[in-house]
Amino acid sequence: MTDWTSAADLRRRVLRDWERGRLLSLSLTGEALYPWRIPLKGPTTALLADQFDAVRQWIHALAEGAKAEAGKSGSSAGYRLEFQEINHRQLGRNQVPVAAWLDTEGDALALIGKRREAARFHEIAGTISQAFPQLQTWLAKRPLRVLEQAEDWPGLLGVLRWIAKHPRPKVYLRQIDVPGVHSKFIERHRALLSELLDLVLPAAAIAAASASGAAGFERRYGFRAKPLAIRFRLLDAPFHGLTDLSVPCGEFARLSLPARRVFITENEINFLAFPRVPDSLVIFGAGYGFDPLAEASWLQAREIFYWGDIDSHGFAILDQLRSHFPHARSLLMDRATLLAHRPLWGREATPTQRALSRLQADEAGLYDDLRHDRIGPAVRLEQERIGFAWVQAALAGIDPENLRGFD
Repeated sequence: MTDWTSAADLRRRVLRDWERGRLLSLSLTGEALYPWRIPLKGPTTALLADQFDAVRQWIHALAEGAKAEAGKSGSSAGYRLEFQEINHRQLGRNQVPVAAWLDTEGDALALIGKRREAARFHEIAGTISQAFPQLQTWLAKRPLRVLEQAEDWPGLLGVLRWIAKHPRPKVYLRQIDVPGVHSKFIERHRALLSELLDLVLPAAAIAAASASGAAGFERRYGFRAKPLAIRFRLLDAPFHGLTDLSVPCGEFARLSLPARRVFITENEINFLAFPRVPDSLVIFGAGYGFDPLAEASWLQAREIFYWGDIDSHGFAILDQLRSHFPHARSLLMDRATLLAHRPLWGREATPTQRALSRLQADEAGLYDDLRHDRIGPAVRLEQERIGFAWVQAALAGIDPENLRGFD
C-alpha cells in the first residue's frame, strides 16, 4: 500500500473544489483555471528498482483513467498525464507521470460526473441574471445554493419581481399574488429571499437597522407581521371580569391600565402563581424582548420591577430592560436571596462576560462575582426555585402597609 496519487485521488481533489463551489464560481467570473495542472505524488528514484512492478501497476492504473489521445479509442474527456524522464543507473530511462492536466471545464466535470449539474446551473444562472443582473456577483459566490433550490427558482423569481414592483407593501405575506406560490413557500425560503432582496431592492425599501434575519423578514421589507401579544394579570381587581389577558402590543400600548406597579417575570409558573398585590399587574416576559413594552409610554409613569434568574444572563436582561425603562428595579435578584437558596443552585451553560452599564452598585457587584466565578463556577439560581414565602416577604418589603393581609 503506497501514498502515491491514484485516479481516485484525482477525482477526490477535483470533487473537493466542486463541493466548495469553486468550479462553478470560476465558470461565471471568467477567472483562469484551465488548463489545470495537478501535481502527482509518486515514487522516488530510489524506489524505482525496489518496487519496479508496483510502479508499473501505478502508472498503468493512472493511464487507464486518463482520456484517450486523439485518434485512439477511449474516453475523450478527463485528465491527461504529464511525464518526466528519469534516468536510472540500473533500469535506464523511464517515463514517470508527475502531473495530471485538465485542459477544459468539460474535462474536470467529466472526471467527477458533474456535467449535468453544471449545465443545469448555467441554465438557471442565465435565467436569474437576465431577470436581475444585480445578482450576478451573488451567483458566483453561492453556486451550490442555486443548485440546491433548482426546482424553486421560478417561484423565487416570481416573489422577487412582486416585491420589487411593490416595495414595502404593508400587506401580509399571504397576500403576495404570484402564480404557484403560497405563504408556506415564502416561509420556507425566508433566509434565501432575504439574501436576494438585500441585493435587488433599493436601500430605501429595506429597514436594515430595525430587523435582520429570517425572523425579522416582515419588518425588514415592509410587510405586516402577526402581532405580538403581551400577556398580563391584574393582581388585585379584575378588568371587566378578566384577570389573565393577552392583547396585541399596539392595543396594550393604548390601554393605560390603572395600576401603580408593574412586575415582569420570564417564568410562566411564577406569572400564574404571583401573589395578590394591590394596585398592580404582572407581565409574562415569554422571551419576546422589551421593544413591544417600550411602545406603551404609560409604563414610564409606573413603578416597574423585574424578576429574573440570578445569573449573568438575568442581569443582562435587566440591563436591557433599563435601556427602555431606566427607573426599573430588580426584584429577588440580590445576594441575600442567592445565598439563602444555595442548595438549589444550578450551573449556567454559557455565562455572558460583557460589561453592563445600567446596573446599580449592588447589582453590578453581584453580577461581577457571578461572571468571574467568585461565588462558584457558573452559579445560577433560577427564579422558580425561590421559596414562595421568600417571594411574599420581598413583596411585603416593597410596600408593607398596603401589602399587609394580601396572600
